[in-house]
Amino acid sequence: MKKKNMIILGTIMSSVGIVFGLIFSAPSEKIGGEQIYHIMLANPNLYQNGIFADTFFAKHGKYQFRFVPSGESPEKLSIKLKGKSFSFDEDYVLESTEHGDFGKYYTWKYLGQTSIEIPEDQNLEITINPNGNLVGSVSVYLINEIGVTPSAEP
Repeated sequence: MKKKNMIILGTIMSSVGIVFGLIFSAPSEKIGGEQIYHIMLANPNLYQNGIFADTFFAKHGKYQFRFVPSGESPEKLSIKLKGKSFSFDEDYVLESTEHGDFGKYYTWKYLGQTSIEIPEDQNLEITINPNGNLVGSVSVYLINEIGVTPSAEP
């Protein structure tokens, strides 16, 4: 009986350790630099003719797209950025990964080019096309890359 209790206690402690490890190792949207843009697309009313559009100001420098997807996020997410001296167009594909020994769970991530370099300060227009999935939620962030500080222009 004592051995059985120790096994149960060990299993519980391991499970708690794994959960806390996942929580504390999860990336924060602020890690790596200043967040210059964020949108959470979770409402069909945010789209006009199936596409979300917005404008924002970006300083020259290196940036990364980051996403917070779920199982209901669009399988394909097309993002375009256009400015005076910058253009970017990428189709991201949602990948799910199954995890777990005791119970199955999934994580999701978008595959595609995430790093961009904006050559000069400018207003950018962003358009996001969920390719028909207006209900699936996803958060899109644009963040300065880790350790990269925009250099001064001559």
